[in-house]
Amino acid sequence: MFHRIGRFVVRHRWWTIVAWIVAAVAIVASAPKLTTNTDESSFLPRHYESIQAADVQSKAFPQAFTPSAIYLFERTDGGKLDAADKQAEQKVVAGISAAKIDTVEAVIPSPQGSQDGKYDLAFVKMKQTGGDPSKMADAAKQLRDKGKELAKGTHLEVKLGGSAAQQLDQQDASKRGDSLILFGTLGAILITLLIIFRAPIIAVLPLILIIVVAMAANGLIADANKIFGLKADSSVTAILVVVLFGVGTDYFLFLMFRYRERLRAGDERHEAIVNAVGRVGEAIASAAGAVIIAFMALVLSSLGMFRSLGPSLAIAVAVTLLAALTLFPAVLSVFSPRVLFWPSKNWQREPSSARFASLGRLTGRRPAAVAGVSGIIMAALAVAAFNFHGTFDLASGSMPKDKESMVVQDTMMKAFSAGAAEPTHVYLVKSGGQLDRAALPDFAQKLQAVPGVASATVNPTSGVSKDGSTADFTVLLKNDPASSAAIDTVDRLRDTAHADAPTGTKALVGGITAVYKDINLAMKHDYSLVFPIAALLIMVILGLLLRSVVAPWYLMASVGLGFGATLGATTLLFQNIQGNAGLMFMLPIIMYLFVVAIGTDYNILMIARLREEAREGRNPREAASQAIRHSGPTVAAAGSILAATFATLMLAGNSFMTQMGFAVAFGIAVAAFVMALFFTPALTALIGHAAWWPGHGDSRPEGGSGSGKVLDFGGQRQSVEADRDEEYDSSGSLR
Repeated sequence: MFHRIGRFVVRHRWWTIVAWIVAAVAIVASAPKLTTNTDESSFLPRHYESIQAADVQSKAFPQAFTPSAIYLFERTDGGKLDAADKQAEQKVVAGISAAKIDTVEAVIPSPQGSQDGKYDLAFVKMKQTGGDPSKMADAAKQLRDKGKELAKGTHLEVKLGGSAAQQLDQQDASKRGDSLILFGTLGAILITLLIIFRAPIIAVLPLILIIVVAMAANGLIADANKIFGLKADSSVTAILVVVLFGVGTDYFLFLMFRYRERLRAGDERHEAIVNAVGRVGEAIASAAGAVIIAFMALVLSSLGMFRSLGPSLAIAVAVTLLAALTLFPAVLSVFSPRVLFWPSKNWQREPSSARFASLGRLTGRRPAAVAGVSGIIMAALAVAAFNFHGTFDLASGSMPKDKESMVVQDTMMKAFSAGAAEPTHVYLVKSGGQLDRAALPDFAQKLQAVPGVASATVNPTSGVSKDGSTADFTVLLKNDPASSAAIDTVDRLRDTAHADAPTGTKALVGGITAVYKDINLAMKHDYSLVFPIAALLIMVILGLLLRSVVAPWYLMASVGLGFGATLGATTLLFQNIQGNAGLMFMLPIIMYLFVVAIGTDYNILMIARLREEAREGRNPREAASQAIRHSGPTVAAAGSILAATFATLMLAGNSFMTQMGFAVAFGIAVAAFVMALFFTPALTALIGHAAWWPGHGDSRPEGGSGSGKVLDFGGQRQSVEADRDEEYDSSGSLR
C-alpha cells in the first residue's frame, strides 16, 4: 500500500503540492478563531463536591462574590498606615469606582487590615465575562494604572493582585515565553539538521513544510472545536508548535534517512523516494497511529482541559502523518539529489557508521548484558518517582515571582492568614425547610477544631440565605491554599462537615482548595483509566504492525520503564536537589502525552527495521545488530532534535514550563538513546524467534532471498537490492 502511495505522489508531485497549499489556505480562511476559556467546569464535571458547592453559592448567595482583583495598600517607606493613609485609600477606592471601568461592578474596602498595621486591602468585583479572561486582563490593566495614578502625591504604594491581575501578568510572561519557544525550536531544528546533513536546503525545507501543516492543523482544530463543542482554546497553540515541529521533523528524518540510503543503494532518485515511502511508511503510520490513539484516550479524562487537548493534538498528528506520506515525498521528488544535499557529497557514499556498527555488534554479542544494564538504569531512576508530590499553584508556576500579582500574593500570605486570599467555604443546606440557627455556632466550632483550620465563622445575618435554608461558613486555612497541606486539611474538613452536619442537613465544602482536592481525585481516576486503555490500544497497533502477541508486551514494558525513569529524574532534580515542595500536578499527564506516546515512535522504528533485517535471512542477534547500525543514526538524530525542541520550553522563564521542558526532553532522550537503541533490540535478540509468536514476522517472504528480493510497486516489478554490507559468522560476530 505504501509503495502505491509513494508512486502516486511522485508521479503527481506538483498536483500534490498545490492541493496542500490550496487546502491549507482554504481551511485557515474558513476556520473560526480559537478563544481562551477559563470556565471552571472545563476542569471538573458537575458531580464533584466543589462544583456542587459553587452551584449552591450562586443560588443561595447571589450577592456573594470571589474577588476578581485585590488592591494591596502599603506605605512607600514600609511603615504602619496612619489616618492620612486611610484617607488616601478612600480617595483611591472612590476614584476607581467613579472611573466606570468596563466589567468592574464594585470596589469594596476590607474592614480589617493586617495585624501589623502595614497593609490594607480592597476587593474588586467584576461581571462574568463568559469565560473570556482577555476582558478581565484589560480591566486589570486599567485598574492597575488608575490605582497608581490616584496614589500619586501620597505616601501610598498601590499594587493589584488577584486572578484578573494574574491573567494580565501571565499574558505578558507568555508572550515572551512563546517567542523564545518558537525561535528556540526553529534554531534547534536548523542547527541539528545542518550538523547531520551539512545541507542548507534540507535544514530549511522541513520548517517550511511544517508551517503549511501547522496552518491546516490549527484550522481543523478550530473547526472541530466548533462542530463537536470541544473546549480547546488558544492556550493549546504553544504546545502545538512544539508537537508539530518536533513530530513533523521526526517523520521528515525517518523519510530522509531511508531516501538517502536507497540513493546509496543505486536507486534512481524518484524510485528511491517510492522505495523510501514503501519501506518506512508503515513504521511512520504505526508510530503516528500510536500517538493519535494515546492522545484520543484523553477524551476519557475527568478533566475538561485534557478532554479538549487530546483531540486537538490527535488532529495535529494526523495532519502531520498525511503530510509525511504525501507532501514531504512530493517536495523531495522536485529536487535532484545534488541540489537537495548541496554542498555535501556524503549522500553518494555509504558511511562506515563505525559508532553505531560498534553498538550493534555489542548488542548482537551480549544482548543480556545490554538489556540488563539499560533496564537497571531506567529502573533505578524510576524508584525516585514514588517521591513525586503535586502542587496546584498554577499562577506562580506559570510566571516569574517578580510579577506584581505574585508580589501581592506572597505579601498577603505573610501579612494575613495564609488562607485569607482564597477562603474555603462550607455550605450547610436543608432541603424543604429552614435551618436551626441555634445549631450553627456549634457546627462552626467543630469545623474550627479540624487540624489545619485557622478559623471557621458564620454571620447569622449575611451568612444565611434569604429563605433560611442555606448557611455559608467561611473557613480560613493555616496553609497556602494551593499547598498539599491545605488540600489534606480540606480532606479532613469534609470528613468532619459530612459527619457532624445537623440532622436533616447536607454539608458541601467548596472554594479553590476544594477544587484542587477534586482535581487530585480526578487525576487518580484518570491514571487508573486513561493510562491502561491507552496502553492497551497502543499494544493493539504494535500487534497489528508486528503480527505478534509477544513483542507488544515487552515494548510497552520498556515504555513504562522509560516513563518511570523520566518522572524519577524530574523528581530528583526539582524536589530533592532544588528543594521545591512539589512538581506541577499535571506533569505526569504531560509526560504521558509526549514521552509515552511520541517516545513509542522510536521503538516502532527500531523494531520495524529489526523485522526487516530478520526477513533478509539474519538470525535474531544479527538482525538486532544491523537494525542498530542502520536505524541508530535516524533514532539518534530524531531524538536529539525532539529533545532539543522540547528543551526550549525551559526558556519560558517559569517553573511549570521549566519542569515540563526538562521532563519531556529527558524522557525523549531516554526513549531514543536507552530504550530504542539498547533495551528494545537487546530484548528482541534475547527472546529470538519467539518474539514474533504466533506469526512469522521475522521469516523471509516467500520467494525472497538473503541477497535481494522482488517487490511489486503499483503493477511494476522492481528489483530491490538488499542492504547486506557485512557478513556474520554463526556466533553473531563480524568476519
